[in-house]
Amino acid sequence: MPASPTPSDRDGRYSRPDASMSLLTSVMDHGLDEGYAEAAKARAGEGPRQMPTAVKGKAVLALGLALATAVVTVGAVTSRQAAPTLAKERDALVQRVKDANGSADHLQQQIQDLRGKVDRAQNQALQADGDGTLARLAGQVGTAAVTGPGVKLVIEDASGTGTGSAANPREAEGFQNSGRLRDRDLQLVVNGLWRAGSEAISVNGQRLTELSAIRAAGDAVLVDNRPLVPPYTVLAIGDGAKFGQAFQDGEAGQFLKLIQDANGIKSTLTVQKKLTVPGAVGTTLRYAQPDTSGAATP
Repeated sequence: MPASPTPSDRDGRYSRPDASMSLLTSVMDHGLDEGYAEAAKARAGEGPRQMPTAVKGKAVLALGLALATAVVTVGAVTSRQAAPTLAKERDALVQRVKDANGSADHLQQQIQDLRGKVDRAQNQALQADGDGTLARLAGQVGTAAVTGPGVKLVIEDASGTGTGSAANPREAEGFQNSGRLRDRDLQLVVNGLWRAGSEAISVNGQRLTELSAIRAAGDAVLVDNRPLVPPYTVLAIGDGAKFGQAFQDGEAGQFLKLIQDANGIKSTLTVQKKLTVPGAVGTTLRYAQPDTSGAATP
């Protein structure tokens, strides 16, 4: 009569007793070291393990920070070491500028001395002229100083930009509505003085002749290529109070009033009983011939 099946035979969930004994025997016969050894061999065959991405990013960041710190440190050390050298170079450059200015001042003084000698020689020659013709001509052409009654006109730039107005004559000429005197403004003033009857005119010590030019270089006003510094002092020899009134009533005088109201440019005119307009600098006689017509010089 066959034996009745055990529960493990019915559902197959349990092994037979002989199978369990075989598993225990295998575990006893083979130690765990052999499994570790096989895992190590398999890992060695796979090659070196790669660093995780997160760890690699942190390593790159740390390296970048280290390099930046090194660069900043080296730059600071280099700058500190170069500071004394730059200071020495700056001092040397300043000294060179001072030496050059000193040389220029010395040469300017020599020029003034030579001009004084030339003026004295000219005065001696003019005094030898019996009828004073040469003296009058020198005064008329501007090579000699002229003394007499006249007016002193002082023009100052505005302290700030003018507000402007529809009656501003400078806007029609394309000027910016500023408080600075322009070269064309000074040209108009000088021409107004000539029309009023002036015999000789100077601007900030620069004598005006028939060859003089009033120009601009940026915001600077030039007379015969020499820059002027405001305020602008205009000396004009003329017939005293009558001369000054004629100028103020003329176009130039009215123009000064308009730009004062529109742009804040100030002007002051005073009548002088006696003033001296200097002679022109650098003007030389190039062409001349004697007058053989016998006509009297006016």
